[in-house]
Amino acid sequence: MKYKALLTAATLTGIIGSASAMAQEPPTIAVVAKVGGIPWFNAMEMGIEQMGEELGVEAYMVGPTSADPALQVRAIEDLISRGVDVIGVVPNDREVLEPVLERAREQGIIVLTHESPESENIDYDFEMISAQQLGEEHAKLLAETTGCEGSYAVYVGGLSVPAHNAWADAAVNWLDENCAGLTQAAERFGVAESVDDSRNTTLDLLRAHEDLVGIMSFGSQGTIGAARAVKERGLEGDVAVMGLFSPGQGRRLVHEGVITGGFQWSPLEAGKAFVALGEMLYNGEEITDGAELPVLGDITLDGHTIFASQPLELNKETVDELAELGL
Repeated sequence: MKYKALLTAATLTGIIGSASAMAQEPPTIAVVAKVGGIPWFNAMEMGIEQMGEELGVEAYMVGPTSADPALQVRAIEDLISRGVDVIGVVPNDREVLEPVLERAREQGIIVLTHESPESENIDYDFEMISAQQLGEEHAKLLAETTGCEGSYAVYVGGLSVPAHNAWADAAVNWLDENCAGLTQAAERFGVAESVDDSRNTTLDLLRAHEDLVGIMSFGSQGTIGAARAVKERGLEGDVAVMGLFSPGQGRRLVHEGVITGGFQWSPLEAGKAFVALGEMLYNGEEITDGAELPVLGDITLDGHTIFASQPLELNKETVDELAELGL
């Protein structure tokens, strides 16, 4: 009672004003990329910064020097120690990250992932296109291009990268059911985040498999590396190369007929989505099935996975415009 008596009207006003200011303080949102310095994540960083500026929040990206899950763990540990409000991550290895993401949530940090619908210690994962749709679109393109005859190879960013392998599974399953004459030359290769590794793997495959007619790459650098190898061997038009790639990085190879095409989504928009979702959740807003969300549009909510449907088709008609957008 004595304590309450000491709280004058002026003191109460000061306390309320201070609490109000704290409640309105904008969040700090940090996103950990798979690897920094490559076009795909450069575009994502641009989206993060643009949306951060638009919303008036502190938003930035951390780009590890290689696609090593241990480097992502260290980056997240550093962000926890800094006390950021929201951590976003595009995992290289979901299982490796689970313990550190659990620690982040125990500290009250909101955790978002992208390309990792199976992640557990998160608030939400968001996908710009469903895994099944993305995989099947590539499978249909490969079937159409090859006539369902010969052998093909599949590249992913890593054999433990959740989204890449889900896309690859969907593509392979569709081909098994609808394109029986097209068979896998070998088990999939975890080389698609490195131009050099994917190029070297493609050269090895071309030497070992005379019937190789196609390569599907689910990773930002695999399509580029595979296309360079095919071009070196003078096999453009004979070996179809398709998958995810940066339009700015691959536009010349598309126009030269080395890259057939592909389907993806905008990393710029994914970067914006990290920040927009992070701010929503920080402000206590709920996400419900069928909602229309900033950046993502109409979504489907499956557990804690948010599915949008925003595919981008990459071909000779679209690649230049997309490249000029900075993608």
